[in-house]
Amino acid sequence: MGALPARALLFDMDGTMVDSMPAHARSWEAFTRRHGIAMPVAEVLRRTTGRTGVECIRELFGPEVGEPRALALIAEKETIYREVFAREFREVAGFRAFAQQALQRGLKIAVATAGDRTNIAFALERLELAQPPHAIVGGDEGLAGKPAPDLFLEAARRVHTPAAECIVFEDAPFGIEAARRAGMRAVAVCTTHSPEELAGPHVIAQARNYQELMNNDFLESLHA
Repeated sequence: MGALPARALLFDMDGTMVDSMPAHARSWEAFTRRHGIAMPVAEVLRRTTGRTGVECIRELFGPEVGEPRALALIAEKETIYREVFAREFREVAGFRAFAQQALQRGLKIAVATAGDRTNIAFALERLELAQPPHAIVGGDEGLAGKPAPDLFLEAARRVHTPAAECIVFEDAPFGIEAARRAGMRAVAVCTTHSPEELAGPHVIAQARNYQELMNNDFLESLHA
């Protein structure tokens, strides 16, 4: 692959840092059943993964839903999610070790997720990273969700790094597309989608988890 200039690694959270998508699927199933939404969970996930909470609710209930009601509904759904995932919490294999090695190499680490601050705190508390991320951008900060590039661009701004020197780690098609729109390279973390679904000219690596990336000396291919 050759040496790739990179100064910052920007991580999506759900399905990328933490193996949470099965729990999200179960919580969406319970939520949609409770509200009489007759939509298969796979379709719900296709429409919502990477979008902010308010965007998710409007995708399911219609664009006319006001923000206060949308916030109340997504809070209800995410409460179900945290109850489910708390019982089975797990990282994407190797994430903590990979992040620590990246930090030791002088790379900046940022989180750019459509998840809200409660879900971010929930995940980071359980991950118990040796060092907190240099920046965190969440989906409740008023930015557009993926596939818009806003979350990644704001993360890059907060770590004072040009887009061309950032590498995005993503598990979902909307996130991979958001990285492209941001002018950033991407690594596809294939926990929830196939490599074919996460392909693109800006995708420089694909792996099932971070253990694979470490085994393939991915970090060694980077230089600041």
